[in-house]
Amino acid sequence: MRRTCAALLGASLLVCADAAQADELRDGGKLLLTQGVSDIEGAAGGGIAAWALISGYETRDGIGGNVHATGIQLKDYQFRTYGAAIGFRDRVELSYAHQEFDTQGTGEKLGLGHGFTFGQDVYGVKVKVAGDAVYNQDSWLPQVSVGAQLKRADQSAVISFLGGQHSSGVDYFVAASKVFLDESLVLNGTVRATKANQTGLLGFGGNKGDDYHAEFEGSAALLLTRKFAVGAEYRTKPDNLNGLKEDNWADVFAAYAINKQLSVTAAYVDLGEIATFRNQRGFYLSFQAGF
Repeated sequence: MRRTCAALLGASLLVCADAAQADELRDGGKLLLTQGVSDIEGAAGGGIAAWALISGYETRDGIGGNVHATGIQLKDYQFRTYGAAIGFRDRVELSYAHQEFDTQGTGEKLGLGHGFTFGQDVYGVKVKVAGDAVYNQDSWLPQVSVGAQLKRADQSAVISFLGGQHSSGVDYFVAASKVFLDESLVLNGTVRATKANQTGLLGFGGNKGDDYHAEFEGSAALLLTRKFAVGAEYRTKPDNLNGLKEDNWADVFAAYAINKQLSVTAAYVDLGEIATFRNQRGFYLSFQAGF
């Protein structure tokens, strides 16, 4: 029997199934790693991009979830995040992530002190409204989801000093994901309405303005073997703070499925200029466990 395989995600979704068994698998559980990985804000998707996928291996009659831990070591900073997500009936996702942005030795140069850390909590909800990324192979319609993320940063005094208007805010997004099984290809596009500075770690809005901006997040992945995928992502960012230029983000990744429950993703990331320090490039490592 012909077997078709595909890779999902920006950092590590793998799909492999007999096309003839699609209906059976729909009732018995999701395909391998089609819960996605957790992005830096806790939602199912790529490493730096939200996807339309719903966390967990649940089908339309169950509940699933995952936990994740991610670290990014940059030239002058370190970023860490950990959290969990739960999916209900492959329709609704609730997620949480705690982010930490450690200035390390750069904190002294910025006048904040060695190891000064910005923190943020992200509470998310996502709802699938149309399509199915895997099973609608006879249609060009992608899976489409809408979502919102409430973000609360913990350094309100410093954020105000830097020109940020708020220490909390809400992002809204629409995501579309499509898996092309025959081509072993996955594509995703997301439009996010946001005021966030550096995803919210430096507050929301600024001295350049306090309006929502429409930003784009894109991902593409290709499966090289059943358990190994490579791909790339790109994310545009608003630029709200005078004197603190904010660049778009990009990464290239390699993802490996240890088994159905565990996956690991490594990436090379380019986050551009952060708080006047340019060329913030480095390495991303993420672990996820799910059911």
